[in-house]
Amino acid sequence: MWLFAVLVVLAMGGVAMIASGRGGSMPPAYDDRPDVVLPTDRPIGAQDLRTVRFPLALRGYRMSDVDALLARLATELEDRGDPPAPPGPPAPPGTHVQPGSSGEPPRD
Repeated sequence: MWLFAVLVVLAMGGVAMIASGRGGSMPPAYDDRPDVVLPTDRPIGAQDLRTVRFPLALRGYRMSDVDALLARLATELEDRGDPPAPPGPPAPPGTHVQPGSSGEPPRD
């Protein structure tokens, strides 16, 4: 019983010491995730989009990386002067649209 009481007092003293700033500070955090590799000296091409890989986060991809790519693509499309494509019908849930297809089912 005394041993347990001594351990509790030592643990509380350790927590109090760390909370008061004794014991040193934590090292600065650094970003160790890989960067998204995209060309910066030319517009993004179709092959660049096919090969881009985003670093994984706890629940998927980091939204900031995906948002940055989408913002850059939107800016490049606006700079080209391409008219925006008309919105098509949404694909039914659970279907996969192949690149280059219209998303519509084949007609007989």
